Amino acid sequence: MLDQIHLLAAVTVLGVLEQAYFFLQVIYARRAFGISPPKISGPPEFERVFRAQVNSSEYFPVFLALLWQAGLFFHQGLAAALGLLYLCSRYCYFMGYRTSSSERLAPMYFSAGVLWILLALAALGISHFFLSHYVGLDVLQLLTV
Repeated sequence: MLDQIHLLAAVTVLGVLEQAYFFLQVIYARRAFGISPPKISGPPEFERVFRAQVNSSEYFPVFLALLWQAGLFFHQGLAAALGLLYLCSRYCYFMGYRTSSSERLAPMYFSAGVLWILLALAALGISHFFLSHYVGLDVLQLLTV
């Protein structure tokens, strides 16, 4: 069983580490700009770091759910590769947003595209499972005939 999920688990751990890095960047920005919790406003430089971290955290559960569903029901390797692309694009998003709010746009659109692909793969995989398991219809066999 573990050989069927090890890539997904590795990408998940990398994602958690990335989230921890983003959290630390907010702590460092709070110290640099003298912003004590619970305050969330301050100079634009702080607010961009804070928003980048919050935005990334908001999308993380969606990413994890789609990563695992696409990996379990469609293909582990493809889902893991897309997961790495997503994590890389979120890192670029974070770094771009930290510099300027306009620098976040291209990585944001790219990461959203990766999520849509993961969603499509998960939906295809789950649909194939239900059709083959409950209806007895093997779509893959029909497509190869």
